[in-house]
Amino acid sequence: MGHADAMGTAPAEGAGAPAVPRGGGLDAITAAAREIFAERGYHGTSIRDIAKRAGLSLSALYYWHPSKQHLLAALVEEITHDYFQRCDRALHEAGEDPADRLRALVRVTVEYRVGRRIESNIATLEWRNLEPENRDRLAGLRRSATQLWADLIADGVRRGEFHCPHPDDARRAIVAACNAIAQWYEPGGDISLPELAERYTQIALRIVDHRE
Repeated sequence: MGHADAMGTAPAEGAGAPAVPRGGGLDAITAAAREIFAERGYHGTSIRDIAKRAGLSLSALYYWHPSKQHLLAALVEEITHDYFQRCDRALHEAGEDPADRLRALVRVTVEYRVGRRIESNIATLEWRNLEPENRDRLAGLRRSATQLWADLIADGVRRGEFHCPHPDDARRAIVAACNAIAQWYEPGGDISLPELAERYTQIALRIVDHRE
């Protein structure tokens, strides 16, 4: 039987179960959840709010997501997977030079935090509202992304291109700076996205003490 959060009741299975929604139902639900979570936060959002914003019935929403918690976890998982895949592509194209790889990883992170600003903030701010089972499962994805940065900086130190005495602190500083962009950057402002990415690549290279 489907599950429901405190804001609604899932339909029973069997003869009374809803028909499979057609068209862009799942996309509409995802978009609606993203918008309302950003506006009101997880606890300020009901499952009915999401269904109404998506233009769907509760039964149609429950076909895709049995609870509000399930929907939040799916959204965070998609966001994290998308970022990880973009990082993989950027590093593959960058080659083997540690400085080039750091530039690529910083650039793709800056672009991601700007291009998916709302989703990035949801993943950060609503992480605490994931239930332990979902948080534990998704923490593995986060650790994989963290390991990309750690391995890259360690390789640069090993090759003598990065001279930072504390690689873990360098990694944390770079990642924190890039992630914070989602909270303050306004597209169309004084800094263009290419300029912003270039600034942050230079900042990152200084943090790891890269010497030309």
